[in-house]
Amino acid sequence: MQNNKENIEFLNELSNILSKKISPITTISSISKLYKTYLNIEKINFVIWDNNNMMLKDFVQDWKFFDEKNESKEINFTYTNLSAKKGKTFYFNETEYSCEISKEEIKEINENLEDENHIIYPMTSNGDVFGLIKIKIEKQNYTRTFFEITNIASKLISSAIINYILNEQMEISLNFYKAMKDIAKIIESQYELSYIIPLIGEMIDRFMSSHLIYIFIYKDEKYKLVWPSACKEKSIYNLLEKINHNTDFIISENGKTGAFPIINEEKHIIGAIVAYSNIDKLLQKDIDYLLQLTRQSGMTIQRANVYAEVLKYATMDALTGLNNRRQFEIRLKQEVSNSKRNNTPLCCMMLDVDYFKKVNDTYGHTAGDCVLKAVSNIIKNEIREYDIACRYGGEEFFIILPQTNIKEASLVAQRLRKVIEEAKMDILDAGIENIPYLKVTISVGVCAFENSMNANDIAIKVDKALYDAKETGRNRVIIAE
Repeated sequence: MQNNKENIEFLNELSNILSKKISPITTISSISKLYKTYLNIEKINFVIWDNNNMMLKDFVQDWKFFDEKNESKEINFTYTNLSAKKGKTFYFNETEYSCEISKEEIKEINENLEDENHIIYPMTSNGDVFGLIKIKIEKQNYTRTFFEITNIASKLISSAIINYILNEQMEISLNFYKAMKDIAKIIESQYELSYIIPLIGEMIDRFMSSHLIYIFIYKDEKYKLVWPSACKEKSIYNLLEKINHNTDFIISENGKTGAFPIINEEKHIIGAIVAYSNIDKLLQKDIDYLLQLTRQSGMTIQRANVYAEVLKYATMDALTGLNNRRQFEIRLKQEVSNSKRNNTPLCCMMLDVDYFKKVNDTYGHTAGDCVLKAVSNIIKNEIREYDIACRYGGEEFFIILPQTNIKEASLVAQRLRKVIEEAKMDILDAGIENIPYLKVTISVGVCAFENSMNANDIAIKVDKALYDAKETGRNRVIIAE
């Protein structure tokens, strides 16, 4: 660059490129063109330190590592030295210079030029070197301005690349929590393992993009691959053979493959999730993520096994579409067990349509059925997806509220009572002339689970609270003492 105007133009265009939300490949390509136009530079590469493999790799071609076969010693030596100097020096043709270069150093550089010259600047963040900018440039006369501009440019590029890396890490964390949530939600609508396991595999696979994911089920003392369709890596099966009931996880000797057993509530192995790579090692954070994802998957798979057994019998009430009495008893025991094991709050409520016998006697059982359907639809709309609503019998309904304290449960009960009180229950199907709808109220009993209680205890206690609500005037909520 010949003058200050060109210097400003270069830095301005560089800033514009770095401020755009475009892919790393497009960004680096645009920077390369800019360097070539203003600085007459042949080629520019960006290399970052990979903590996963403890090696340097190409920023754009992130599968390309600098091992001993391709200039490892030279590039690692340069990176180590620049790191030790906290990014305050750079290299020109294997000689180290201060970033605040002196006239004498510039003179020395110009006296020892080669036909093809190499410049390496550090990329820094908070004083730490996390990568290198490698420049290849033809023989030319260098000025102090040239080095000042390239030094400023390296700092701008450093900030942009570290922001990209941090955003990528943040996205990984968000994807982890999304995967956990999605795996937990699968069981709400699907119970077949043949459907559930591929979903789990795809979710974990998207999250662990650097590793291939395999899911095995343990049956008849053997691991059977269930997702994906094939696994040809013998090392994976060898690793699986080392798993026992006391194993949290096993990592291969090269650190690139991990086997995580899926354990059920009885502490029996029911399967395993394997993360495999021939390039990337598993970091501690990867292991922590996979441990939690495996535990969540184990809970989902175990519940699917339980539900598959339950589905041999009728689980839904034919009239309302809610869980029936038998299903309610199973689900209440499960949620009581979960609450005890995880030390999480649990509440239940039981509600009864007030004066329902009068509805049947006055308008007929068809109208009564319409009212029950309408009440059940309101219940479905007013509770959360993972709350469990059941038709307990007749005009009585039972609602299980996992991870809910008594104050929250009371608010839900009052809201439900109010919505039903204000609703117009459609009874058109009953065919009663001039009576398209009825209005009803409900009485509600609410109870909080305590560790000393079992499923039967909580059912008795909430039933007593409902009885008190009816005895004290109806259309009210009573909290069990």
